[in-house]
Amino acid sequence: MRALVTGVAGFIGSHLACELIKRGDSVIGIDSFTDYYPRKIKEKNIESLREEKKFSFIQADILETDLSEILSRVDCCFHQAAQAGVRKSWGKEFEIYVKCNILATQRLLEEAIRSKLPRFVYASSSSVYGTVEVLPAREDTLLNPLSPYGTTKLCAENLVSLYQQNYGLSSISLRYFTVFGPRQRPDMAFHRFIKAGLKGEEIEIYGSGKQTRDFTFISDIVSANILAAESNLCGAFNIGGGYRITLLEAVREIEKAIGKPLKIEIGAEQKGDVQDTSADITKAKKELFWSPKYDLSAGLSLQVEWMKDNLL
Repeated sequence: MRALVTGVAGFIGSHLACELIKRGDSVIGIDSFTDYYPRKIKEKNIESLREEKKFSFIQADILETDLSEILSRVDCCFHQAAQAGVRKSWGKEFEIYVKCNILATQRLLEEAIRSKLPRFVYASSSSVYGTVEVLPAREDTLLNPLSPYGTTKLCAENLVSLYQQNYGLSSISLRYFTVFGPRQRPDMAFHRFIKAGLKGEEIEIYGSGKQTRDFTFISDIVSANILAAESNLCGAFNIGGGYRITLLEAVREIEKAIGKPLKIEIGAEQKGDVQDTSADITKAKKELFWSPKYDLSAGLSLQVEWMKDNLL
């Protein structure tokens, strides 16, 4: 496979690119190094990739570079680039989310059509669901995002669907449910909790801690992307761990992984945070032949070991 990975220096993009290279595929990675978190972290994510002969890196903004030339050289575009984060998507920051999540996706789709790109894999999010009355959420559940971030991810997912319906673009959207593992973004809960635990510092949990999440290990996200690229399926697919636990229960699992208790402070609820997420992954199992291989305990052990060696 000849692949383009957008957002290649990020958490998921870097893992995906590494696995593609490991398989013997060639990868073009593009990243603009937005300042959502420190650039040195992203640079470290792709440090080993830069040494690979089948990897080439382009530092550029998707909205400001010649995508047609790039897309003409690949078989698949894995569109992982996005402005992440529910809490920061309110207020004046929303313009950045529109630019990075909607306009950049639309530009890629336009150039994909012009370049006759064979396959387009879009990284969507469980945030497109919002508050769901019946769990686990199925792909045909009513989509009602609770945050500006979720709204931009749904808009981009709809654009992918529109280009498939109107132009015949072979595309698929994967709705990720709370991804964790080595290289996880520093603003994400598990990274913050593990870092604080290793340093003996206090952690803050937003809300009661009784909110539930479906956690998905990074390797399972990567395998779903590769299966999606190699299939001819279209539409949206849930990619989740297949289980749901409370945040406080997850903290207990982190304590087991690091071998000591965490000091917890309960903070205020955050606007845009949904109470519960849970993925019905039946469709992915039946049609993509994908299923998660890592449970929470195994994944956390790997993340803790990585963070012991890589705290920046």
